[in-house]
Amino acid sequence: MDQLPVRRLFGPAVAMVLFGLTIGAVAASGATHASARIVDAAGDTIGWARFVEDEAGRLHISVQVEGLASGRHGIHLHSVASCVGPAFTSAGGHHNPLGMEHGLANAAGAHAGDLPNLMVNVMGHGHLQAVSDRATLSSGPVSLFDRDGSAVIIHAAMDDQVTNPTGNSGARVACGVIRPA
Repeated sequence: MDQLPVRRLFGPAVAMVLFGLTIGAVAASGATHASARIVDAAGDTIGWARFVEDEAGRLHISVQVEGLASGRHGIHLHSVASCVGPAFTSAGGHHNPLGMEHGLANAAGAHAGDLPNLMVNVMGHGHLQAVSDRATLSSGPVSLFDRDGSAVIIHAAMDDQVTNPTGNSGARVACGVIRPA
């Protein structure tokens, strides 16, 4: 009986250690880091986004939010580091320095800022883990840290991953300015 609580904790503890080792390995490899505080239309903080670039130039993106409607939400990296609410139009369009079409399922390619949909559960908690090779934190043509920076935007509806310019993902409901960490 005394070992039961230890067994219940063992699985999650091992998972947390492995996750920590993975993040540590990415960070030790010379990775670049960034983060964003995500706010809703009223300016209240509803979550965060973290960005880690690995030595191969892949951008690892982790997003946690709460207080959104359940379901799938389009989420994109936008071209301007500005989050003036309530509509967040100050963030500009999608980060798209190479002039591609919209959507991860678009045969003509995707914007550098296109991401998979953010899943929000019935309790209003959303989580996204994604990896992109189309945007970077390092200097260069697809850098999120160009002259006017970048933001992360969450939309009201699901991104269909093909329709220009935003995948029919609806209004912008949350925003976070991406800053070096």
